[in-house]
Amino acid sequence: MSLPTTSRRTRAAVTVALGALVLAGCTSRSLGTVTELSPSNTPSSSPSATSSGSATDGTDPALAVYYGQKLTWTACGGSFQCATLTVPVDYAQPDGEKIGLALIRLPAANPSQRLGAMVINPGGPGSSGVDFARGARSTFAPSVLAAYDIVGFDPRGVQRSAPVQCLNDKKFDDLLAVDGTPDTVAEENALVQTDLQFSRACATTPADVLAHISTPESARDVDILRAALGEQKLTWFGFSYGTMLGATYADLFPQRVGRMVLDGPVDPSLSIVELNHGQAKGFELALRRFVENCDTQSDCPLPGGTQAGMDSIASFFQDVDAHPLDTGDPARPLTQALAQSAVLTFLYFPAFGDWDVLRQGLAAAYAGDGSVLLDALDQRNERTNSGHYKNNLTAAYLSVNALDDATRQTVPQTRVLASQWAKEAPVVGAIFAWQGMAYTDWPVPATSQPHELHAKGAAPILVVGTTYDPATPYPWAQSLAKQLTSSTLLTRVGDGHTGYGKGSSCTDQAVDRYLLAGVMPAVGTVCH
Repeated sequence: MSLPTTSRRTRAAVTVALGALVLAGCTSRSLGTVTELSPSNTPSSSPSATSSGSATDGTDPALAVYYGQKLTWTACGGSFQCATLTVPVDYAQPDGEKIGLALIRLPAANPSQRLGAMVINPGGPGSSGVDFARGARSTFAPSVLAAYDIVGFDPRGVQRSAPVQCLNDKKFDDLLAVDGTPDTVAEENALVQTDLQFSRACATTPADVLAHISTPESARDVDILRAALGEQKLTWFGFSYGTMLGATYADLFPQRVGRMVLDGPVDPSLSIVELNHGQAKGFELALRRFVENCDTQSDCPLPGGTQAGMDSIASFFQDVDAHPLDTGDPARPLTQALAQSAVLTFLYFPAFGDWDVLRQGLAAAYAGDGSVLLDALDQRNERTNSGHYKNNLTAAYLSVNALDDATRQTVPQTRVLASQWAKEAPVVGAIFAWQGMAYTDWPVPATSQPHELHAKGAAPILVVGTTYDPATPYPWAQSLAKQLTSSTLLTRVGDGHTGYGKGSSCTDQAVDRYLLAGVMPAVGTVCH
């Protein structure tokens, strides 16, 4: 909440890496006038998406036209097929405006072994499930690909599905480069004005869309998708924020849950402030793990010793704040915000070479060249050489979270949090504290608030947590597993975000066995 979370606004913009990589944003960012730290005018903890009838049975006559629709699949390259699912913008007014959700599927490789369709979600919120599904052959085991149609979709507000539109590319470049850990009142004011500009730009999105892209509404879309796929039960694999969406679905439609994997869980009971606090500690620990590993590598640019390495990175952030590094592009020097984003972004996937990239980028930066870190960040953010951002991840990320949580914090409160969190996470604590200045001037109000999800009556759900996950810290997996009444927690001891496909054959085999045979790992299973 996933996806998407690194430094300032790019924590969302890096939620999806190309191919099989999936990250998750789980924090927040944007601002303007300030209100209360605790929710004000707090909505009911019951998801508002239930307002148009029972969300537990999907038989509301007003929704029959949606549940009864037939999908038209057309070839769209590489054995993939694409279609569009129609859903109501507002479930309280199903006869009103409609939107189309972009779908893609990779049919089961072995029809004789086919078990059905598995819907996947890569996180965010705001990540493209269509793009993620394109990399299915690199993400899932051949046995899973043989047995399931892999179905991806862009949730409402995302990319091809009535996308939230905010800043143009040039202004988004400026946004990412602005100091996200202000040291002076002038820097605080600049941050406030930049965030205000962003939220006002998002307000140009049609109001009927911007006000109806919450997680409960997307979960209702998933049930219509399930029906359109001809499935009596939903088979779901959600990564990072995809765990939040999946758990919300299970809570709304427990009797329709089939086999469900929630990997890299978000704790749905936590507020924005609590999520940011957890990530501050998670990323600090992950950075320390990187430094410890770096000390064993011949190309490590850091001084010897873990604490000396951490201090060196902290000093680097301070130095680049005062003197941004040359990148070869006079219009885009490596500012402190960009440097912080790059460092945090490449803590996500050490199994896929992120730590190697980070060592190389830091070595170049320590030598005065900021281009390596900036180029790596641009690739992860899907920024083309011409300066175009290929996704709307940050806009969708903020918009969904703004509806899911009414929490707002003031500048004075954020100063206090930054000081407190810096004691627990000296290098990154302040970064995550200031991320909480996210939605203060958001143009539409929240429609729900964080609350526990129990999904009482659902079929067994598999929760996968990684012990040193920076973006969705392991305690969140433990918490979600306790909340869901039918879940089992599978633990991967290791680094990086999410557990499946990250180098642990024990983890992968346990997940595949559950998906293919419905067999849960033994309670307390720990994989290395």
